[in-house]
Amino acid sequence: MNLLTVAGLEASYGASKALFDVNLTVDQGEVVALMGRNGMGKSTTIKSICRMLTNTQGEIRFLDRSLHSMASYEAVRLGIGLVPEGRRCFPNLTVQENLIVGSQTGHWDIEKVGELFPRLIERAHQSCKTLSGGEQQMVAIGRALMTNPKLLILDEATEGLAPIVRQEIWSAIKALKATSDMAILLIDKSIKELSSVADRAVILERGMSVWEGCLNTLDDETLNERLGV
Repeated sequence: MNLLTVAGLEASYGASKALFDVNLTVDQGEVVALMGRNGMGKSTTIKSICRMLTNTQGEIRFLDRSLHSMASYEAVRLGIGLVPEGRRCFPNLTVQENLIVGSQTGHWDIEKVGELFPRLIERAHQSCKTLSGGEQQMVAIGRALMTNPKLLILDEATEGLAPIVRQEIWSAIKALKATSDMAILLIDKSIKELSSVADRAVILERGMSVWEGCLNTLDDETLNERLGV
């Protein structure tokens, strides 16, 4: 049984259809990359899974339960943790307050998050609006981890960050893969970094799944046609 199954997913924003036929699975302990050019439906797929977009059809199952009738907070309680695009930390709350605001009992607590990102312990009592973009991204990842998810979804977690900070985030993702059985679904553009951590990739084009497999099997023609690289 797959931890997450998405089959024949369609989604719309009002009368405008964004997804036509998205199919992907994620197993326990697996890292899957969701790829595609800008505007091809990656973030819409994530919003559909997390029930932030409810005008959907098709199958979305997590732990063999349908998510279609669930609210977003119910999906979180079931075990889906989201690191949203743009971080979206609570700017007037401290780092510690951001981390505990949605926390659930389990392996991940402030101490464990501090082991992954020691800088957050140093800045525990600073408001998030005083942090750098990279530090805010660490807070967003830590906040999602403290919901103790079975599936962690990262939507463009390294976008817009300085190279040294991007490497810190990638090192943290590799550590999560190596030390836990948590599943991870990643949206990112860095094929080199994704290849070092992802077990499989799914490529979207115009709201449809058009390729699936190991990243090291992607040829130059497919890279150019599907991803423009």
